[in-house]
Amino acid sequence: MLRLPFRVPADLPAAVAAVRTAVAGHGIVAVPTETAYGLAVSPGDDVAVGRLFELKRRPREKALLVVGASIDQLAELVRIPDEWRKRLEAAWPAALTVVLPAAGPTAAGGGWGSLAVRVPAHPLLRSLLAAVGPLTATSANPSGGEALASPDALGHGVAVLLDGGPTPGGAPSTLVDLMSSPPRVLREGAWTPPEAWFAGA
Repeated sequence: MLRLPFRVPADLPAAVAAVRTAVAGHGIVAVPTETAYGLAVSPGDDVAVGRLFELKRRPREKALLVVGASIDQLAELVRIPDEWRKRLEAAWPAALTVVLPAAGPTAAGGGWGSLAVRVPAHPLLRSLLAAVGPLTATSANPSGGEALASPDALGHGVAVLLDGGPTPGGAPSTLVDLMSSPPRVLREGAWTPPEAWFAGA
């Protein structure tokens, strides 16, 4: 495993190069997010996504969330209704993950026709994503386990660890299904959606 510092902008060039190499080889990268560490692969890479499911011991029918540098980058993967685009632009970056219709099939989406996406509230991670493209960011713990906030707990099965130091931990990102009307909160977390989202305003 290659372990690289990932704390200041000067760390970015080496991180970008390492992540590009890992992604090209279907490898798994551990990245810090605004809550805990996540496991990152290209969302369209069937081989890497398969490895990720095996590493997490996660059922294949459970889709993986994807993070992007911006709403425009995520718009390549999901269809964002006009009325929601303005709301998401106002909310992101934040610990808010939303489920939207997939723009096309992806390995990360598990064939459901939808995809959970987020613009993370982690500036250096967004800079990385701007350079390498969207990545999965499923929690680094085995399925059903506690989220990992320390880089020292990572290593097995990971090609590259971007060491951002301990993350804040706490509640995970809030998960909201925007494909239902009104939207449904699938998981309460670190971000509180405005009441207007559920009132049709």
